[in-house]
Amino acid sequence: MAGVGFVGSAGGVVGAARAGAWRRAESRRCGTAWTGAPRRAGVAGRVSMASPAVEAKTGAKVVKSLKEQVWSVNRVNKFRGNEGAQKKVAIVGAGLGALSAAIELLDAGFQVELFEGRPFVGGKVGSWEDADGNHIEMGLHVFFGCYYNLFDLMNKLGVLEDNFLDKEHTHQFVNTDGVLGALDFRMGPIGAPINGLKAFFTTEQLKTVDKLANALALGTSPIVKGLVNFDAAMKDIRDLDDVSFTQWFTSKGGSRGSIERMWNPIAYALGFLDCDTISARCMLTIFILFAIRSEASKLKMLKGSPHNYLTKPMVDYIEARGGKIHLRRFVRSINYVEKSNGDLEVTGIDVALGAQGNVETINADIVVAACDVPGIQKLLPATFRKYECFENVYKLSAVPVITVQLRFNGWVTELNDMEAAQDVSRKSGLDNLLYSADVDYSCFADLALTSPADYYREGQGSLLQVVITPADGYMPKSDAFIVDEMIKQTRKLFPSARLLECTWSNVHKLAQSLYREAPGMDPFRPPQRTPVDRFFLAGSYTYQDYIDSMEGAVKSGRMAADEVIGYVTEQTSSSSSNPASS
Repeated sequence: MAGVGFVGSAGGVVGAARAGAWRRAESRRCGTAWTGAPRRAGVAGRVSMASPAVEAKTGAKVVKSLKEQVWSVNRVNKFRGNEGAQKKVAIVGAGLGALSAAIELLDAGFQVELFEGRPFVGGKVGSWEDADGNHIEMGLHVFFGCYYNLFDLMNKLGVLEDNFLDKEHTHQFVNTDGVLGALDFRMGPIGAPINGLKAFFTTEQLKTVDKLANALALGTSPIVKGLVNFDAAMKDIRDLDDVSFTQWFTSKGGSRGSIERMWNPIAYALGFLDCDTISARCMLTIFILFAIRSEASKLKMLKGSPHNYLTKPMVDYIEARGGKIHLRRFVRSINYVEKSNGDLEVTGIDVALGAQGNVETINADIVVAACDVPGIQKLLPATFRKYECFENVYKLSAVPVITVQLRFNGWVTELNDMEAAQDVSRKSGLDNLLYSADVDYSCFADLALTSPADYYREGQGSLLQVVITPADGYMPKSDAFIVDEMIKQTRKLFPSARLLECTWSNVHKLAQSLYREAPGMDPFRPPQRTPVDRFFLAGSYTYQDYIDSMEGAVKSGRMAADEVIGYVTEQTSSSSSNPASS
């Protein structure tokens, strides 16, 4: 999901007059100034993963649904010849979008260099060690079974089985005084959608009246249609981007109790927003996957830190194939020329060594800007804003989030045995992602249990990692205040924590994290292929039929690589068929 690494029908709510608004906005996304050349039909059997806007402009085969994209994940076509061998690609950033694009482009024969201002790779999933060997993270990273592109990539790198740990197929809620509720999807060999119905009907997290209201809302949702016609259901879900999840849910009979006790914590985990402010499209995109695929709602977590178990295999793969990753290299500007017909063409980037270092011009055949929302808003030249897709980027905003790590001298999440909670000679507690509706951190986990390779320390207890969202009210507070408040709230949830002391803590504030998936924002997400020649975008905020998440980032990187390959194929074909144009 987006927040923790997960992690996005006109009937009754949107109204007939607004039906198709998403598609109209989508067709405007790149503006009217661009008339990109059509792709040749049947080039190496490529199937594009571009947004509908780009596809309408280029004539590529349309990928009709999210289902087609996520179930056939390895779409990036490899060159048959050496068309990319002499093409240099400069990638701005080294997050998951950048790393996944680099891997695919290197496999296709391109020369690839990445330029990252931070001293580490990973972007919002970056992690590092402090002077005492503590692994510091920028967020809590949990992997749903519907992360098809990310898992496919990790399988390609040969680390999927070794680097991820399966968790119980249960979404666990912890309430005041350690009272548990759960969405328990375990049902032996019986899978979706039956196991999901069982999870919602039997959860202790909701009162009976709320369960019935919840069933009414879900039973009249596009999710039901998705069981027999996925594409039609996804169309209905896209058309719900203009309303909040609360608006949609309550219009279908859903109760406020369900929102407050169950859906809000899930919404916070998905997009760092509550149900009143998150798009219905974002929530329902995830739920339809849960309904049609049993594995989609399963959880995995890394064996240890993201640096060691997520991004390091990517870096090793890139460097083994000749790719270069430059850290502490700040991209100051994108260089471009204006052609005689008024079109713009990128020629490279200006890069500084360190925050105040000398600027070096990097010439490149292709530039891929794999930034987050604030990064791309800062990087884009003002001239680019004559194209609507770039102007729309400035309509997007990001959500603040704070990640707090708390080490205790015992096992915080041990609820049944207070002696075991104080016994650090053996592990004890809840080994899973946890949600709560009763504290300011909506999702959290004991990393000493869930990801022990780097976080468990012999003779010590829990390393609780909590995510404060929305974090607006906490951003100006001191680290000491935040730590004290999180300890108090932890003791509110867990009786065992009242017997323990916090022995170490860390606070990491991220003023602009995921893009704000509020109602009406989806049409403003830009495509990977842009109207500026030789310039492409990646990053989970860019358009892909998913939410802002690790899966969305990897998917966007693969889509960007696919567009680069298509562009170079077109240029090569055009040159070979018209030598005079060379």
